[in-house]
Amino acid sequence: MSLCSHPDCRATDEAVKGSDPIDTRPGFAAMLEALEANGTKTIVVETANRFARDLMVQEVGYAMLRSRGIDLIAADSPTSFLDDTPTARLIRQVLGAVSEFEKAMLVAKLRGARDRKRRMGMKVEGRKSIAEQRPETVELARGLARARPKGGKRSLREIAAALAEAGHTTRSGKPYAATAVKLMLSAN
Repeated sequence: MSLCSHPDCRATDEAVKGSDPIDTRPGFAAMLEALEANGTKTIVVETANRFARDLMVQEVGYAMLRSRGIDLIAADSPTSFLDDTPTARLIRQVLGAVSEFEKAMLVAKLRGARDRKRRMGMKVEGRKSIAEQRPETVELARGLARARPKGGKRSLREIAAALAEAGHTTRSGKPYAATAVKLMLSAN
């Protein structure tokens, strides 16, 4: 996520959660340095919950910015961080609490869906196996492991070479490693 639109600022926060404390976000720290260097005193965020999805993180971050003389403006509610009246503070905190609640509900809903899939015996997380991505490759590997014109078994390397010859290679175009062929043959 891009944090700063100033041409000299390259602050981004990749893989940062809205519940992460503001002072632990590397991109946010870089943005603050750029703001202090160029004298900018305003940060505009898309919504308050893009700034923080945890009420305490939001309020601590907001207080830290205020202590540095930096205004925070949420584009969807421009006065929510600017007004410092008891009513504005209550509304900001209620909206922060609602955002925190929505996040918790989404996390619970996703966890429930993953649990239901697990109970049904479905794979939920992790990379897809070769058998899931390329079933035709696994089928050919199994056929090659069974059939040999003059009897005996093919080695895993021989199967990998035969797969490559038939056009079944890794994404980078290389033949499968013997360990990958072994996994293909043992896949359900």
